[in-house]
Amino acid sequence: MKKSVFLPVIAFLLAVGLMNFRPLSDGYKVGDTVQDFKLKNIDGKTVSLADKKDVKGYIIAFTCNTCPVAKAYESRIVALNEQFASKGYPVVAIQSNDAQRSPGDSYDAMQQRAKSAKYSFPYLYDDTQTVARAFGATNTPHMFVVKRDGDQYRVAYIGAIDNNQYEPSAADKKYVETAVNELLAGKSVTTPSARAVGCGIKWKGV
Repeated sequence: MKKSVFLPVIAFLLAVGLMNFRPLSDGYKVGDTVQDFKLKNIDGKTVSLADKKDVKGYIIAFTCNTCPVAKAYESRIVALNEQFASKGYPVVAIQSNDAQRSPGDSYDAMQQRAKSAKYSFPYLYDDTQTVARAFGATNTPHMFVVKRDGDQYRVAYIGAIDNNQYEPSAADKKYVETAVNELLAGKSVTTPSARAVGCGIKWKGV
């Protein structure tokens, strides 16, 4: 009798606990319209997607300072901005880890990292984690390519940068690069999603 009473309670507690390990929203899917956001950049200024009127889209990278996988991909994120910013698809990097759980991802640490790595793109602090939850970002890095559609942006690609997190030269599927090149050529993205790999985002309240 006691067993039958406690099983539903245990199941409920487990369900509540698991909610803390994932975003509250499933996030955007390919084809969805992205709601604009305003986040503080490492220079103290607020940045939103609407700031740039001449872009064709954005390469949005949810990343951080501390994850080994994010560190391995850092140079490739920098390279994506160098390759595509002048063509209308600049990089916007977003750091969403809870700084209480990951002090190395604090705003001050973000400023130091951006300076030492010479970021030429915004590095935004998603302190409330609202933007990461809206996008459905789960990993660092987690990439989203969004394409301008009038005054809005639609998701064209979600997932990994490429298929080799350890060695850039060994990657034979460069998902983000291919997606942006296809968009620039006026084509549909042939691989609109690929599983993101990396550390899980450190959510608040876990």
